[in-house]
Amino acid sequence: MIELNTSQLKEKAKTLRAGDKVLLSGTVYTSRDAAHKRIKACIDNGEALPYELDGAAIYYAGPTGAKDGMAIGSCGPTTSGRMDVYSPLFLDMGLSAMIGKGERSAEVCEAIKRNGAVYFCAIGGAGALACKCITECEVIAFEDLGCESVKRLKFDKFPLIVAIDCVGGDLFKSGRAEYAR
Repeated sequence: MIELNTSQLKEKAKTLRAGDKVLLSGTVYTSRDAAHKRIKACIDNGEALPYELDGAAIYYAGPTGAKDGMAIGSCGPTTSGRMDVYSPLFLDMGLSAMIGKGERSAEVCEAIKRNGAVYFCAIGGAGALACKCITECEVIAFEDLGCESVKRLKFDKFPLIVAIDCVGGDLFKSGRAEYAR
């Protein structure tokens, strides 16, 4: 198990390989379809972004409201492929890591390689458990989007697996190949 802080991702993403198990701590931003569309509009219009993409980690999640004593409610990953239209641009702007579930397009895989980034998968269907690894949650942009607003989270040893690395490793492809044998 590799313990990493998000402040190390820009450098360490290049060393991670598909299949590595990671406990990630530090600042992560939630962003899904609607927020990605607005962030792209900000880029196109030369407006300030809700957070700096360079070195950032995005978690494709739309968390529920916090229960008493918790920083956040259920916070499981959403299907990452819905963000594929935006991801190559964000990666080219310095995004270090994406967290979600499911396969990514060939264009996203190429952008991951080109930029030395990483795609992590979180366990789908375990949002109620995942929230126990999130110690802070603050809405920082697009509050009108409700659960899809952009939030700044603090992870504390959030369990992830490297699904796609920057040297072409892809658990979705290698897993299928191994199963076929």
